[in-house]
Amino acid sequence: MLKRQLPNPAELLELMQFKKPDLNGKRRRLESALTTYDLRTIAKRRTPAAAFDYTDGAAEGEFSITRARQAFEDIEFHPDILRPAANVDTSTTVLDGPSALPFGIAPTGFTRLMQTEGEYAGAGAAAAAGIPFTLSTLGTTSIEDVKATNPNGRNWFQLYVMRQREISYGLVERAAAAGFDTLMFTVDTPVAGARLRDKRNGFSIPPQLSLGTVINAIPRPWWWFDFLTMPKLEFASLSTTGGTVGDLLNAAMDPTISYDDLDVIRSMWPGKLVVKGVQNVPDAKKLIDLGVDGIVLSNHGGRQLDRAPIPFHLLPNVVREVGKDATVMIDTGIMNGADIVASVALGAKFTLVGRAYLYGLMAGGRAGVDRMIAILRTEIERTMALLGVSTLDELEPRHVTQLARLVPVAPSHVAAAEAVTAR
Repeated sequence: MLKRQLPNPAELLELMQFKKPDLNGKRRRLESALTTYDLRTIAKRRTPAAAFDYTDGAAEGEFSITRARQAFEDIEFHPDILRPAANVDTSTTVLDGPSALPFGIAPTGFTRLMQTEGEYAGAGAAAAAGIPFTLSTLGTTSIEDVKATNPNGRNWFQLYVMRQREISYGLVERAAAAGFDTLMFTVDTPVAGARLRDKRNGFSIPPQLSLGTVINAIPRPWWWFDFLTMPKLEFASLSTTGGTVGDLLNAAMDPTISYDDLDVIRSMWPGKLVVKGVQNVPDAKKLIDLGVDGIVLSNHGGRQLDRAPIPFHLLPNVVREVGKDATVMIDTGIMNGADIVASVALGAKFTLVGRAYLYGLMAGGRAGVDRMIAILRTEIERTMALLGVSTLDELEPRHVTQLARLVPVAPSHVAAAEAVTAR
């Protein structure tokens, strides 16, 4: 029988270990973030509404991004038991180059708006982690400065084809001269999507002050201090400013972009060429048959055509059609390392994270991006170990089941044809 006794002060001291307080607010804040959603919460608290919503929002009803994230949640893993995976190796080779992790940083526009370090933080964190960094045509740091920030790492450049083709051609030449190894030819922005949060917030480039923005800024003085004391916020590759991001895209982009443009860019670019924004199986097969080095299944983070196909749902069918040796990558909706593991298991050679990167940036600049990468790395390693796999090559489709929530119905013309046949 256990007998009650008076507490022993010496034993109490052993049980009660007081944590030394951390006086560094940023470090304390970031260490409290255990998931990318935690980083998002911190980011929202520290960033003015217009800038945060520009990052967080999507097109129209925002169904595409909601469904993309839901698709990653609606999976079932199938672990193998009694298969030791004590030393998990997350490294991979993509587009003939190394990456310490199966994800890179996706291209994001106007990045220094979210937090003043912008692409400098992203490229620096990518260099430290040994993963690729992708600079957007609408970036706020120059091609040359990204190269200087990440001189020995892998830099990729995302290209929009603009009405003034000479601008796009000039960017291709500059990226090649700077030693960028991969060009992402983006095909899902012939016109801008309707990003309603930006319109409701009165968001424009350059940012315009109003009574609402001033009131919203009062509890976030650090953001405005950085904004007002750092170099001017502007596009590094474009001189056009004024209006919403949609206005700028519509003014700059060309809805007549075609395979002829792909041929021209391909003839100019000496490195690997990837087509980003693929959203159906026939297009994927055609591009691989044409010999491009890779494709990215993407609906632009839900920021273009709302209700667009979910890239993660599209992935198995594309890989089945183009073959497992083709370089098929995926983005949109990735918020957890388990999402990345599931993508690799279903045939993706690589993944890209955009919003997760920006949440980290807004939460704490370069240190916040480092934290985001560390969170995803831990989740990837833990998921792989629990599945019983030691390397990414061991992941197979059998490890993942995609659960059905949005079940397609037969198109009306198919149903009509079947009815005729039945008669």
